Amino acid sequence: MITEFLVTSGEQPKRLDLFLANRERDISRSALQRLIELGRIRINDQVVKASQKIKPGDRITMDVPKPEPLSIKGEAIPLEILFEDESLLVLNKPPGIVVHPAPGNWTGTLVNALLHHFQTSGGSISTIGGKERPGLVHRLDKETSGIMVTAKTDVAHRALAAQFKLHTITRVYEALIWGVPKKGRGVIELAIGRDIKDRKTFSSRTTSPKESITEYVVDRRFGKVAAHVLLYPRTGRTHQLRVHLASLGHPILGDHTYGGRKVCVIGGVEMPRVMLHARTLGFTHPATGKVEDFTRSVPGDMKRVMHALEQLIFPEEKKPREPVADLHLTEDAC
Repeated sequence: MITEFLVTSGEQPKRLDLFLANRERDISRSALQRLIELGRIRINDQVVKASQKIKPGDRITMDVPKPEPLSIKGEAIPLEILFEDESLLVLNKPPGIVVHPAPGNWTGTLVNALLHHFQTSGGSISTIGGKERPGLVHRLDKETSGIMVTAKTDVAHRALAAQFKLHTITRVYEALIWGVPKKGRGVIELAIGRDIKDRKTFSSRTTSPKESITEYVVDRRFGKVAAHVLLYPRTGRTHQLRVHLASLGHPILGDHTYGGRKVCVIGGVEMPRVMLHARTLGFTHPATGKVEDFTRSVPGDMKRVMHALEQLIFPEEKKPREPVADLHLTEDAC
């Protein structure tokens, strides 16, 4: 895969391998040095050494070969299936599971679970996503819980993908956010793309901005410390909801990437993950033409955090504090 970018103004001179190691977090420095030696990483179309100093205006070209995944096998991982027929399968994804295999996560993913399910049930799965993402029409982040639809046939995959592209899919998310927005509802319009300095994150500081729109409604306030909001994304960009809420000054609780450490613990209440849940998913069934709509409430960890936040805003003499089981998950807190 070939990528190209310019070194931005203000960047301090430093070795090429060090510059790239800070920028490309998924590739080790030693691997970058090998690619430079092979001439797969160049500056201004010139073969250089790893010690070459970069400067603002340099055009860096990277030709990184795509890693070949290991053979992906089905694994007996429990699935909460909400609906299944010959065309598609709808499930409620738990938090903490990666959707598809990738470097560092070749096993234990949702795809591994789906492959096992179809192998044991005799069902099929769409091949459009390739061997790494079979049946996947869309995805959720590892820490995000909620409803997903997967395609069992190529025809269903194309039809569902078209609905996502045209934004005719009904989607509602729930989130717990830091602080309380001044307005009870609003629309966030902020074009985003991969950040120019940190390619693992997304922001408005990008060379490839894409239109992104999110409507939000404040559903519940926890004093001034936090709020429960409903989110209606009109577009479907990667990390859109997380970036948009952070741009509003109210990042999602538990989202260390976009909110920092301040959103990971509130009043002694630790956030076990990013507090985001895909509550509702609606679409037109590609085979029957019927409008299908699925809704599931937030999982137990978000309910426990909301219960703990409620206790924070009421003095003990007015509302006795009740024990909250399994809330303080120090090992998993961000």
